[in-house]
Amino acid sequence: MSTVREPAVAGQFYPGSRDVLSREVHSFTAVKGEKLRARGCVVPHAGYMYSGHVAGALYARLELPKRYIILCPNHTGWGKPLAILSEGRWRTPLGDAEVDTELAESLKNGFSLLQEDEQAHLREHALEVQLPFLQLLAPGFRFVPITVGIGQFEVLSALGVVLAKAIAAANDDVMIIASSDMNHYESDQKTRIKDSLALEKVLSLDAHGLFDTVQREHITMCGYGPTVAMLTAALRLGAHHAELIKYATSGDVSGDREHVVGYAAVAII
Repeated sequence: MSTVREPAVAGQFYPGSRDVLSREVHSFTAVKGEKLRARGCVVPHAGYMYSGHVAGALYARLELPKRYIILCPNHTGWGKPLAILSEGRWRTPLGDAEVDTELAESLKNGFSLLQEDEQAHLREHALEVQLPFLQLLAPGFRFVPITVGIGQFEVLSALGVVLAKAIAAANDDVMIIASSDMNHYESDQKTRIKDSLALEKVLSLDAHGLFDTVQREHITMCGYGPTVAMLTAALRLGAHHAELIKYATSGDVSGDREHVVGYAAVAII
């Protein structure tokens, strides 16, 4: 029997009740608009109370395939720098989501720095919070989970090249999700300025420019690594433009404008 990764943040970042979670995801995704066929995307991962409406706006607008590579930062510091899981199931209150073993093995074979590691995923929330959206909107999907705890551009770019090669070889629709919040714990005004600088590079599909801007401007975008890798891959797979679906800060919900976190939803098409 395959291993099960039990939910780490159900009841904290999102509802622990199946019915409440289902209602909440449906409310966040009740957004009308032309469907977009995206190679990749950037989506936030805070508690649903704060960023669920931003994530939901994105997922509602995408033509969702049945296969995903989900890249997220490593907030815990546990495990390998680039940690992948290639088998098993991930559980949420909505049921179990299957790991895409075939695609995961292809990625590992193509990039020796991708290492099998459960520890990095054990308590990480940034990937887990994406799953309920996919479980309701793309039932039966499979995914490859990867935590990115490394900050060298050369490695992130190389990861993106490998992602593109594996997806091309799969000869199937595979979307790359980069799970990331934007700037953290500065004023709403300063966060919006910093986030606009980072998003300018994302929207121009400029992976190196994003990396440089985050470093130079001290933008605390936790998933810049996943985003750099995703952009690199998407370009190689033929992406030609990007669309900002929604932007908000935690201050829009909490009313606290002195210490906010930015949230952006971007489709890479």
